[in-house]
Amino acid sequence: MIAGGIVVLAAAGFGSYSLANGSTGKTKPDEKKEKEPASVAVARAETGPISAYITATANLVAEQEVQILAEAEGKVIELLVEEGSAVTKGQKLFQIEREASAIAVEKADLGLRNSSANLERAELLWQQKLLSTQERDKARFDRDLARSSLTEARYRLQKTDVVAPFAGRITVRKAQLGQTLKLGEELLVLADFDPLVARIFLPEREVLDLRVGQEAQLALKAREDVRFLGRIRQISPVVDTASGTVKVTVEAVEPPPSVRPGTFVSVGIVRETRPLAVLVPRTAVVRELQEAYVYVTEGNLAKKRVVEVGLEDAGRLEITRGLEAGEQVVTSGQGALKDQAPIKIASDRKGHSS
Repeated sequence: MIAGGIVVLAAAGFGSYSLANGSTGKTKPDEKKEKEPASVAVARAETGPISAYITATANLVAEQEVQILAEAEGKVIELLVEEGSAVTKGQKLFQIEREASAIAVEKADLGLRNSSANLERAELLWQQKLLSTQERDKARFDRDLARSSLTEARYRLQKTDVVAPFAGRITVRKAQLGQTLKLGEELLVLADFDPLVARIFLPEREVLDLRVGQEAQLALKAREDVRFLGRIRQISPVVDTASGTVKVTVEAVEPPPSVRPGTFVSVGIVRETRPLAVLVPRTAVVRELQEAYVYVTEGNLAKKRVVEVGLEDAGRLEITRGLEAGEQVVTSGQGALKDQAPIKIASDRKGHSS
């Protein structure tokens, strides 16, 4: 249809028209808006030392800990310590009544005197050939037995004073004031908190290069910011045939006062140190199957860079290939990135905003 010099195409399916001046009337699609740059945090690759650790977990325990048992019978008439009490070597902890033990000493002493007198008579009669050698020997045996009984009775009397065998701290108290004790009954547990040790069990191959005196790092599992030094005190000379492991004893060096025996700790022993490694935050590296890569910033773009990773420690990775010290890498916000993606730096590792 021609109307006023305009050719109108009204056929179904045509959504465009031609004007008399030859220009097209086809509707233009909306131009796509440019994608907003992704907001990222960045940090610079730095040069510094990094170490690889052999790691294990264990309980810190007192190296010297004993159960103190009753070595004399009787009633507890004095209780001089409580759980948590610090004691010195030889300090009295309990007093057990002495009367029965003192009577036993007197009785044993009388027995020894009597058997000694009998032996003297037996010796005289034997010399006069009025007594057989067998009877003389029996008199000697009775005297020796009485002497041993007196020694034991004196020992029991001495043990009515319960004293600390070494300096330490009372960790458990079981006996009560007024309790009547039997021989061998547990009274308390005494532990020496210096030193505290962790006994870890490592595969044989990891122990080959370790040495006594080597430094270790310890951290509380309950609060991993509580860290302190340790050192290897002992390395077992044998391999456990059942597990294939070797026992390594690590001594804590000046642990904080809050550290108690029994606490659960992680132990790290330096296996290898590289003093001049290229380091980036752990969050900068993205791993996919066998590949690791980072996003390096160039101007307002993030460029994907395949890298090789070396040693790792808490929060840092060594880059052995693909990155140079001083280059800036993205540490967060990589999920929205592709190679050559536009970015906006929100902050760097030191907290500076763009």
